[in-house]
Amino acid sequence: MYVTALGLLDFRSYQQAEVELTPGVTAFVGPNGHGKTNLVEAIHYTATLGSHRVATDAPLVRAGAPRAIVRTEVRGQYERDVVIELEINPGKANRARINRSPVPRPREVLGLLRTVLFAPEDLALVKGDPSERRRFLDELLTLRTPRMAGVRQDYDRVLKQRNSLLRSASMARRQNRGAAAEGQLRTLEIWDANLARTGAELLATRLELLEALRPLVAGGYDAVARGKGDARLEYKSSVRLEPGVTSREQLAEVLLATVHEKRADELDRGVSLVGPHRDDVLLGLGDLPAKGYASHGESWSFALALRLASYELLRADGGEPVLILDDVFAELDTQRRDRLAELVAPAEQVLVTAAVGADVPEELSGVRFAVGDGSVQRA
Repeated sequence: MYVTALGLLDFRSYQQAEVELTPGVTAFVGPNGHGKTNLVEAIHYTATLGSHRVATDAPLVRAGAPRAIVRTEVRGQYERDVVIELEINPGKANRARINRSPVPRPREVLGLLRTVLFAPEDLALVKGDPSERRRFLDELLTLRTPRMAGVRQDYDRVLKQRNSLLRSASMARRQNRGAAAEGQLRTLEIWDANLARTGAELLATRLELLEALRPLVAGGYDAVARGKGDARLEYKSSVRLEPGVTSREQLAEVLLATVHEKRADELDRGVSLVGPHRDDVLLGLGDLPAKGYASHGESWSFALALRLASYELLRADGGEPVLILDDVFAELDTQRRDRLAELVAPAEQVLVTAAVGADVPEELSGVRFAVGDGSVQRA
């Protein structure tokens, strides 16, 4: 799988851009702030419907423009070509086309292109908040199994509605409006069941994913750090996970029971305290947690191991993902930089961004584009 062409209209800094791409290594080289990351961000957005730099779509649209369009042409398995067109509309519903035909929802494009992106922001996977690690898992889940995008949306919808009810019930109790509070609590029971059902599906797939990732992360860390440490992953749930409790039905029962146990605390705080949205992935090196104990170099090695493991897992599922390395090499010491270049060079397509050409390792020699002042020119 590889991208053959990228077209942008009013995306980020680009009023318009057209770039033809080939398999192998392609490097986009130019000064910081001139738009090279915007190019690879657009490709990654096509694969995930999300940006690795911002949480909302509004910053993706060029200032003053009503919308942005990203058109990505992909050569898939068996030499099949597909054109994915996304229309980004801040404040309104986004739209999508596949081979010029509209689709009901943008998430219909998920799975047509798969990417693994390495970026300086990846350090937050090790040093950042639990939300960073949850996002890593859920994005990878969706790349592997596109239907999980619907599960995640359903869970978010249930969570939003349930939190609204908790706030209303909490306020009614404080204001001594007993009848109103009781009515909201009865409605809350319905949303408890919905939270347990959708949460169990998300939790089960996360646990399955983590099981598949463990040996790959250990191997990736060993490859990058050359045997210096034992990388471990452990899922930390907001519910007590007993050995053997793995089915969706069992997890739903555990979630529902824990929700009932926490009812008083949830009403006091007006927020849902149980569910996958409260979970974390604990990263360890040897017997110590990586967060707070790993050095800067060890943290980088762990972050790279997580991305390399993602790549290996997606490749094992069938069809190589596109590898994107966004300004990563400038962040790494010589040893990690050379080792990473050696590991990714055999991939079907590698897209690299760098401020200067010297930041691109010799192992990744290939096509180069000069990026600057809103233009993208093949060097």
